[in-house]
Amino acid sequence: MQNYRIPLSEIAPSGREVTLDDPAIWQGPLDEFQMECRVVSPLKAELGIMPLEGGYLVRGGITGTVVLPCNRCAEDVTVTVDARFENFEETAAPPENEEAASGAEDLLESRVVVENGVPCLDLGAICWEEFVLALPVNPLCRADCKGLCPGCGANLNDGPCRCAHEEGDPRMAVLRGLKLRKN
Repeated sequence: MQNYRIPLSEIAPSGREVTLDDPAIWQGPLDEFQMECRVVSPLKAELGIMPLEGGYLVRGGITGTVVLPCNRCAEDVTVTVDARFENFEETAAPPENEEAASGAEDLLESRVVVENGVPCLDLGAICWEEFVLALPVNPLCRADCKGLCPGCGANLNDGPCRCAHEEGDPRMAVLRGLKLRKN
């Protein structure tokens, strides 16, 4: 398993390139958040980290393929992830005393963490956030997906269901045969 946290002191002034392709980066949070998402081709993040005044610029991309359930019929939808992103991760000044050190993690962005007294950039957190943002909000198996029958649960893409369909309000039955002519 790769270490996703890089001490800020190990990032050269010229920057650093990092590739994260460990399946645990993705599978751990997928299991933790009980997301219905299967990775079918390995997800890979390629990052460039550049130190700047007041923080670090993280540029990169995530590629891979996942399977999600369709929001209408729950059939599998294959989604190709190819996301590019650019984040600026601010860093705070180091704490001056031990009491302040205990709250130092609260002062820093959630992606800059203090580990054994050393501030580190949590690349796993950055990659996870960008991965979730890259997923479609409303995955559909096809644009005209008809979904499921609310009565019997049959997939309406496969054909009509066997439910007895109501003809509407019985009080309006008299008007069903009414024909209007245009003048």
